[in-house]
Amino acid sequence: MNQILNFILLGFIGPQELIILLMIPALSVIPLIFYLLTLQNTFNAISSENRKMQSGEVWLTLIPLFGLVWQFIIVNRLADSLKAEFNTKNIIVDEERPGVGIGLAYCILFCCSIIPFVNFLTGVAGIICWIIYWSKINNYKMKLYQL
Repeated sequence: MNQILNFILLGFIGPQELIILLMIPALSVIPLIFYLLTLQNTFNAISSENRKMQSGEVWLTLIPLFGLVWQFIIVNRLADSLKAEFNTKNIIVDEERPGVGIGLAYCILFCCSIIPFVNFLTGVAGIICWIIYWSKINNYKMKLYQL
């Protein structure tokens, strides 16, 4: 914290730059909230006997560091929940465990993005996989709501 204050005091970071630095993390939370709402609504669309976790538990992702591990749990439990729901309703999907492949890929890439030097590549790839996963889960949710 002292180093940040020294940069500000020495004129390296002005008020405009400081505002931009603070807005970047704040703006990245907005898509995360919409993503978590999609996950929560998907769990809500699954009947309670097929749900492998409660829908509100997706918000535990917001806990720093714990959220990295929790994402793996969500991906697996959502895949198992969707599989059970689709089997119950005799809906045919193209995956054995819906969304688990791309979901685990984004989780692993996000975890690797904390490693220096490879973080740029894994971070960008993780964001791409995250968007694909989000879209896939949203499509599965829409299938469930159409019934």
